[in-house]
Amino acid sequence: MSRGFRVRAGGAILALGLTLFAAACATPPSPAPFPSQPPAPRPGPAVPVPPTPAPPAGLSPTALQGWDHEDHLAAFNAWTDSCHVAREPAAQVQCARAMQIRRTSKPVTPSLARAFFESGFLVLQAETPDGRPGLLTAYFAPEYAARRSPGGDFDMPVLAPPAGWTRGQVLPERAEIEANPEAVSGAAPLAWMRAEDLFFMQIQGSGYLTFEDGSKARAAYAADNGRPFTGIARPMTEQGLLPPNGTSGEAIRAWLAAHRGPEARAVMALNPRYIFFELDPDDGGDPNGAAGIPLPARRAIAVDPGHWRYGDLVWISADGGDLVGARGSYQGLVVALDTGSAIRGPVRADLYMGRGAAAGEEAGAVRHPLRMWRLVPRP
Repeated sequence: MSRGFRVRAGGAILALGLTLFAAACATPPSPAPFPSQPPAPRPGPAVPVPPTPAPPAGLSPTALQGWDHEDHLAAFNAWTDSCHVAREPAAQVQCARAMQIRRTSKPVTPSLARAFFESGFLVLQAETPDGRPGLLTAYFAPEYAARRSPGGDFDMPVLAPPAGWTRGQVLPERAEIEANPEAVSGAAPLAWMRAEDLFFMQIQGSGYLTFEDGSKARAAYAADNGRPFTGIARPMTEQGLLPPNGTSGEAIRAWLAAHRGPEARAVMALNPRYIFFELDPDDGGDPNGAAGIPLPARRAIAVDPGHWRYGDLVWISADGGDLVGARGSYQGLVVALDTGSAIRGPVRADLYMGRGAAAGEEAGAVRHPLRMWRLVPRP
């Protein structure tokens, strides 16, 4: 299990990482180390890979603030496990070099891992058009109770994709699908869940289900209805359902559960996007990202594929400062292995926290102003 990068304790709870909310910004200091939390996998939708630019001159990674305090070995293991997805020739050269180090050095030491990064990469800062910080949010793999047949609060079906579905195909909006699910899917439901749980699992893109007999399954993204994602936090505050500073993931979930039925469904319908799933056995790990490989907890990010490539090694620095709800600051090396419908721009990342309730609780408190640096591999 890899140790995550550093976090510094700070403030209080904000919005659910993956896309429930709108951006915030501030600039700030450097964090101190934090203890590790769970690590690592299931695939998401494929995306086009942008052309590989010629790598311009950059600085040594030693110029990064906080570099001396990084867990270089944990970062080395995370990147080496995933670097085979990188397509640019220079990245493949460094990937082969990392594999060779792993094969011949028993064990790989922290100092050897650090030397690998310092000799194999240069650093370039990613910037927003106006030079201001971007935004870091976080996501996780949720675990939910489910049933094989409907009953009580378990009245929302988990649907398989319609036969013959193709990427980009536009299907009815959420409310219409939920009103007549089997007519859209064309197949019997895979499982039944509480409405708010399914809604959150669709936002995350995957999750883990536990049935009444104790059996478990992994629900993985299989298709979508081609509609844009719309966050519900802002309209909930505009309608007076939640206070402006009270739209954390847990607050939204609590409201939906307390108003389960037509009232909650009307609010969830404000997000027209709908996700279909497939069920696989639960292997005890974490989901794969869009790159098709397991996501190492606290070492993987979802990025905008228009600005980043899968396998990119990235240094993030995101300080919670005095943000209401911020638990701390995040700084360290991560790997671009996923994407998301609301992750857009050159300085925008969604940090994968891991699996389960604890990871979800922390993810809901991440909404930090962000700086990002690309570690450009030397040829």
